[in-house]
This record gives sequence, C-alpha cells and structure tokens, in this order.
Amino acid sequence: MIRKTMQSSLARNAGIYTITNILNASIPFMLLPVLTRYMSPSDYGIIAMFSVLIGFTAPFTGLNIVGAIQRKYYEKEEIDLASYVTNCLLILVCSSVLVLCAFLLFADQISKVSSFPKQWLWVVVAVSVAQFVTLINLSLWHVQLKAHYYGIYQISQTVMDFGLSIFFVVGLGMAWQGRIQAQLLIFTAFGILSLLILYKSGWIKFSFRTAYIQNALKFGVPLVPHALGGIMLTMTDRLFITNMVGLEATGLYAVGYQIGMVIGLFCDSFNRAYVPWLFDKLKRNDEKTKIMIVKITYAYFALLIIVGIGFPIAAPWFLVFFVGKKFLGASVYVFWIAFGYVFSGMYKMVVNYIFYVEKTYILAWVTFCCALLNVPFNYCLISWNGPVGGAQAHALTFFLFFLVTWILSSRTCKMPWLAVFSCKHEA
Repeated sequence: MIRKTMQSSLARNAGIYTITNILNASIPFMLLPVLTRYMSPSDYGIIAMFSVLIGFTAPFTGLNIVGAIQRKYYEKEEIDLASYVTNCLLILVCSSVLVLCAFLLFADQISKVSSFPKQWLWVVVAVSVAQFVTLINLSLWHVQLKAHYYGIYQISQTVMDFGLSIFFVVGLGMAWQGRIQAQLLIFTAFGILSLLILYKSGWIKFSFRTAYIQNALKFGVPLVPHALGGIMLTMTDRLFITNMVGLEATGLYAVGYQIGMVIGLFCDSFNRAYVPWLFDKLKRNDEKTKIMIVKITYAYFALLIIVGIGFPIAAPWFLVFFVGKKFLGASVYVFWIAFGYVFSGMYKMVVNYIFYVEKTYILAWVTFCCALLNVPFNYCLISWNGPVGGAQAHALTFFLFFLVTWILSSRTCKMPWLAVFSCKHEA
C-alpha cells in the first residue's frame, strides 16, 4: 500500500513542489555570493531586519484568512466561493490600512528596536500586502492540485527578483537599498498580476456577504497569535542579536540561517503536497489507512534526522568558496539552524490533524507559549554563548513546539501512533 501511495498523486505533486522550492530557493542562494561580496555584514543585517519586519507584519495584513479560503474550497458546492474570496480581499484592504496607520504612529519605536531606517517602513507594509494577494492565488492553485502553475509562477517571480536585485546592487551600486527596492517592485507587480488572475479565473465576485466575512475572521483571527508566535519563533533571534550584539553579527547569522533553512524548504515542499492527500485519506476514517499514514510519518521523521545530521557537516566547506571572506563566520550557526528545521518539519506533519478537525484555537496557545519561552531562551543563550546562542534557542524552541503539538494533535484526532508498533499490517 505504501508503494502505491508513493506512486500516486501525492508523490507526483510532492516531487513538483520539491523541485519548485529547490529551484526557487536556489535563486536566492545564487544571490549570496553576490550580496556577500558587494555588501558588508551590516548591510546584510539591514536586509535581514527587513525580512523580520515583514514577518511580524504578515499576520495582521489579511488576518490569516488564506487558510479559510483553502478550507472552504472543499465545500465549494455549498457556498459561493468566488464571493467568499472577494470578501476575504475586503478584509485584507481594511486590515492593511490599520497596519499602515500603526506603522506611521509608532515609526520611531519600530525603527529603534529593529535598527531599520524609519523612512523605509512603508515598504514593509506594501510588500506584505502584495505577498498576501499572491498567496491567495497560489493557495487556490494548491487546493486545485495545479502544482505546475504554482511552480511556474513562483519561479518566475524569484527569477525576476534575482535579476533586478543584481542590477540594483551590482550595476547601480545601491547596496541594501537596491535589494529592498527590487523586492518592492517585483512583489507589487506579482501582487497585481495575482489579482488579474483571480479575476480572469472567476474567483472575484463583488457581493458583500457579512456571513462570509464573519466565517473567514472566525477561522483566521484565532490564528493571528499562532502566526505571530510562529514568526517570533523564527525571528526573535535576529532581534536579540541586533540589540545585544549588533547588525554585523545579525548579517553573519542571516547568512548561516539561509544555509540551514534548506531543510525547511524541503519540508515545506512535501507538506504542500501532503496536506490535500492527508485530508482526503482522513475523511475515510479507516484504521488501515491510518496505519499507513503513521508509517509514512515515522519514515519521514527518520529521513529528516539523517539529513539533519549530515547536512551541517558539509556546510563549512561549502561556505569557503560560496560567500565572501567577510561572511565565513556564518558556518558556526548552520548546525543548530538545520536541526531547528528538522523539528519544524516534524511539527508540520503532526499539526495537520489539528487543522483537519478545525480546532485552530489550540495552536494559538501552543505557539504563544513557545514564543514566550523563546524570548528567555534567546536572552540567556546569547548572553552565555554569544550570537550562536540565537541558533541554539531556535533549535530548542522548535523541539518543544513539535513535541507539545504532537501530544495535543494525538488527543484531538486519534491516530495509531503507538499501535503501529504492535500490529502487523500489509505494507
């Protein structure tokens, strides 16, 4: 049965998403040799903080309603999905205006904490909004199993971002400003293109529905603490390093982080194909199918651990010729970052059960608690071990995140996690 499963649409789509994400991630990787030779670690630190600010802004621009659209797709025969998508876009407009007002009101404080130039803060909001519109388009392709469209679109966006960044940074000598301007132009252009695709595909229907807005908010708003906590889990380290050590250390850390997060990209690729397949199988409520799912999950865990052990061994050798001499110190972060993403990949396999039973409020509490723990972890470990403590805090927090989520998911959606070891089933 497992063999048939791996030859099914799950394996094919997982392969497409994996290849897409590898190609998509390889392009920013190709930027590393350029950026690390034409920028200082401090310049790279500003770019890293730009990403941090976008991450912290994202949960509030759109209020996580993309998940609601994906969930309602499976009920498209019962609702007017085009009207539902349009009302979600109205939520995006309103929430984004509020976010922009907050940025303007607290610009001095945000700039001081992040060490990011105040006059550039509006770009953070603009890019966040554009990314959200594109995410709606990609999510609809995802649930329709149109992996090819998904891949072509993402790769096209990244290629253009790469080309424009090279032109601004190398050709015009604009340093960090060039990299950020390239992202602003490309993400805005693809956000507008996504709107046009949604309209041409019939996913936009101007019909104000209070019930749809309430339903989307009911799904998305409880996930705001979860999403914000998730961002805190992955980005608090850079905030602490910036404030406790400096932008130069943040730049080195960001390069090491980008190397280590390759494992996370693989996990995300698999999960994108796995979720539709998993939800379809869980509908059957069949014990034999559940046993198969658990076996696949354990095999996946084992693979991640093996990759997590082997991947950092090659990283120092790789960095010697791949990045500029000023960034060779980034290698000390790769081991801990890689293992953090191993635990993150495991988390993604078990959290899907909570999404399936629609008990998303559970995730809000788990993420919030782990994010709170991440703060003292970062402070203590960075104080004791220097900036590498941020990477150690990353790995420790994600291990706890995975473990607690697994325990809770096993209680909300019964799966034979232990029974699989004591029973013989046809493979």
